[in-house]
Amino acid sequence: MISVGCTKEMEYKTIDGFAQGTTFHIAYSPDIPDSLENFVNEILNRIDTSLSVYNDSSIISKLNRGESVEMDSLFINVFNRSKEIYEISNGAFDISGAPLFDAWGFGFKNRIHVTQRDIDSILTFVGMDKVKIENGVLVKRDKRLSLNANAIAQGYSSDVIAGEFDKLGIKNYLIEVGGEIYCKGVNSKGKNWTIGIDKPIDGNMIKGENLQDRLSLTGKGLATSGNYRKFYEEGGEKYSHTIDPKTGYPVKHSLLSATVIADDAMTADALATFFMVVGLDKTKEFLGKNTGIDAYLVYADGEKFKVYKTKGVNIIK
Repeated sequence: MISVGCTKEMEYKTIDGFAQGTTFHIAYSPDIPDSLENFVNEILNRIDTSLSVYNDSSIISKLNRGESVEMDSLFINVFNRSKEIYEISNGAFDISGAPLFDAWGFGFKNRIHVTQRDIDSILTFVGMDKVKIENGVLVKRDKRLSLNANAIAQGYSSDVIAGEFDKLGIKNYLIEVGGEIYCKGVNSKGKNWTIGIDKPIDGNMIKGENLQDRLSLTGKGLATSGNYRKFYEEGGEKYSHTIDPKTGYPVKHSLLSATVIADDAMTADALATFFMVVGLDKTKEFLGKNTGIDAYLVYADGEKFKVYKTKGVNIIK
């Protein structure tokens, strides 16, 4: 959903690879002589071992199966922030919604023919109010409750790597994991980093190929969520991968993509999902009350695309 642009006039170093079922890209100024590729891969492997539902032996996967396992600081940080945003969003952001993703065919199981009875049954064990950490143990009100941190873990990964780069004394960097970004300082041209926002049209599968706009960013986290890449059609109806965890159904509204800028990428990542759940009007209402958050929203108005953006979004003309 996001493409990253920088030229290597100052010979910035870059690292590219795969993690958490997606790609990552890092560019940074050569403030230390050593290669950081192994260092970065070790961090991402540690996060994968904690938070990836794609990894059967991860902490989150074991907890989902009801196994007894010691939680690390990575899992605890994401769990606690997820619970905070669950409360801020009045339940619209909910990492315990994994069984709903499965039911609709966007998780790890084959899609079922969903009935209201199915949804009602699943909703009895969905909700971050039904799970807590107590004395170092994850306590579930219902053993069927399971967690999926995909809507926050990639942003958190960018933050964790950024924190380690700060400790090393790297002054300028851009870290992007699965499209979720944290950047600091300037790019190789000595300017703020340039972030491309993809046009949210069906079939726009290649990042950076068809851009809606380009933003200037530094010292912030940024994430985008949208419905134009993950959906299916059945019976002439389109089902998006954004599931409202309160109703149990895929959302239907005019908001096509939400790009969020926050002080950290983890928060931006979670809020982008929250906004895609609640739609344009409730998102604008939230932004009006939370001036520390900026957003670039693309929505449909009939056959046209329209944009709503807050004052802190810096468009590159």
